[in-house]
Amino acid sequence: MDKTTSIHGMWSSRLMFILAATGSAVGLGNIWRFPYMTSDNGGGAFVLVYLGCILLVGLPILMAEILIGRHGRVSPINTFRKLARESGVSRHWVAIGWIGIVAGILILSFYSVVAGWTLHYAFLYVKQLAGGAAITDPGATFAALLADPLELTFWHALFMLLTVAVVALGVEKGLERAVRFLMPALFLLLMMLVVYGMTTGFMGQAAAFLFKPDWTVITGGTFLSAMGQAFFTLSLGMCTMMTYGAYLPREGVSIGRVGIAVALTDTSVALLAGLAIFPIVLSFGIDPAGGGPGLIFTSLPLAFETMPFGIVYGLAFFGLLAVAAWTSSISLLEPATAFLVERFGMASRKRAALGIAGLSWLLGLLSVLSLNLWSGVRILDRDIMTFIEFIANDLMLPLGGLLIALFAGWALNRTILREQLSDMPPVLFTTWRWLMRVVAPALVLIVLVRAVV
Repeated sequence: MDKTTSIHGMWSSRLMFILAATGSAVGLGNIWRFPYMTSDNGGGAFVLVYLGCILLVGLPILMAEILIGRHGRVSPINTFRKLARESGVSRHWVAIGWIGIVAGILILSFYSVVAGWTLHYAFLYVKQLAGGAAITDPGATFAALLADPLELTFWHALFMLLTVAVVALGVEKGLERAVRFLMPALFLLLMMLVVYGMTTGFMGQAAAFLFKPDWTVITGGTFLSAMGQAFFTLSLGMCTMMTYGAYLPREGVSIGRVGIAVALTDTSVALLAGLAIFPIVLSFGIDPAGGGPGLIFTSLPLAFETMPFGIVYGLAFFGLLAVAAWTSSISLLEPATAFLVERFGMASRKRAALGIAGLSWLLGLLSVLSLNLWSGVRILDRDIMTFIEFIANDLMLPLGGLLIALFAGWALNRTILREQLSDMPPVLFTTWRWLMRVVAPALVLIVLVRAVV
């Protein structure tokens, strides 16, 4: 097989890879999950722990995923099979690819449900533009949505169809077209909301909440949440970055530089989301601590109803939030789709993508029902949706990241590493490898142990 290209297509440029990888990383994890995770874990202390996780664990593993993918040029499962053979190590390392693909399918199942919420809210603002009723009681509006399984199922299905539509078209026609303009538009809108937040008079309090640490609130659960958020937001451990790396050109592209660009952009959007959302929340006298998953669905609509051009802002915000979720969801669907094309010789990506999406959609119905009809069902003291998120996000992603770090640090042939990181100075290469061999595995292992005890 030609080591310079992938059978699935290639990114047309380094910029397209950065946009796509950033699109994968920037999504609900930044704009929906990060603000409420921050509020639920005490603000600034959580942010600092989160940033430490990105620096010491997230970025090194992100680079490892990209280099493994670029060398393999195939789906994660076949990539590990190929690299294990070339490195003369056990073929059982292929289990990492399976863990990543299964985790991606599970995450997509509940991710699509939450993304459906954003489509629903965008539609509510479309109706307002056409003369429909205003959202006067956001809490009641959100509660009514969660209580209606048919409504949730409709938006869940629509979002999954949008995801399939992109993945089925392939790398150039689908993925590149989807991220070329939409991610910059999301960044611009966030900046506009930050500027609006400055006019509320609560930007100082919001910044203090985000950046002033209160170490008294730090617990073992804080580290678990921060590490889980780092993995979730950078799309680590589920082999999406590995798959995107398989389509990355070799010439003129530094893995270190593109990895830093993706991590910086992703983290910046998460912090901007906090600076955009918390001033608005505080301006309405709402305590941001303990905001929970419904924070942006129960708080921001209050501001949109009173601010100038609020309906347009609301439509743009929830529409582009759906777009951010969309660019992330296509990266969750891509690894399994690529594997089916390779394994079963499926000439049509459409059938492969539709099959995986159909499975994930069916699993997503469990999350839909857990919000209403099956709300009393508990597994390990969690509702079904939270349990699936716990298994995929808090267990499988760190486990996948741990194994990727061990594989890259100890099992992968050093010649392959040096070839892929040829532009990295020796001292940085040694530091990166030490992080992969010792620091990242140790920290991830602590999180894993904390998650199960």
